[in-house]
Amino acid sequence: MIVPHRDWLAERLVDAHALPAYVPGDVRVPVPGDDREASARPTPLPAEAFGTHRVALPPVETAYDLARIPAAVLVPLVARPSGTTVLLTQRASHLKRHAGQIAFPGGRRDPGDASARATALREAREEVGLDPARVQVLGELPDYRTRTGFRVTPVVGWIDELPPLAPDPREVADVFEVPLAFVLDPGNHQRHYREVEGQRRHFYALCWEERYIWGATAAMLVNFHRVLVR
Repeated sequence: MIVPHRDWLAERLVDAHALPAYVPGDVRVPVPGDDREASARPTPLPAEAFGTHRVALPPVETAYDLARIPAAVLVPLVARPSGTTVLLTQRASHLKRHAGQIAFPGGRRDPGDASARATALREAREEVGLDPARVQVLGELPDYRTRTGFRVTPVVGWIDELPPLAPDPREVADVFEVPLAFVLDPGNHQRHYREVEGQRRHFYALCWEERYIWGATAAMLVNFHRVLVR
């Protein structure tokens, strides 16, 4: 099992952003040498995991063409005495898009943002009240292209001491942490699917206690593991 520390993570993330973008559908490609993932049988994810809002998705083959809107998320790693954790949010149930789902702090890049890192830190401040000065950026993961038109850059940040947060109730229903060791264990990278307009869509999910982490968030966490073991 990977037990990363800050400096080791920073070394592994050098030039990671230059790796190929992660696109929906990549879940069918196993991590080389990982028999647990290669042999996993896809299963349907419980309906409650999808949140309270449904979004019509374009065909898979259009994913590359649509993914042109720049966005970024912060992947916050929190140093805890018991081990490093990943900070995640649960989106508010009244939102029009992805209501109730698990996500990283993040969003669309604003014209005033100098970089993806600036976008990720700004969004984290706006969504959960995280002071950018508390975050040491370690690097960036490969972009994730969504079927809804976004090219998302995951920015990995390290937090030595997590200050009290102030989630914006207009966007965030809850903030919680998941052990990084759980995230980086490929045995927890479950393959699931859902039926969309008569087509079976495959994706990853990580089930932590009562939380269902799926879709883009789970894919970026799985890709984080791939980057570290490459």
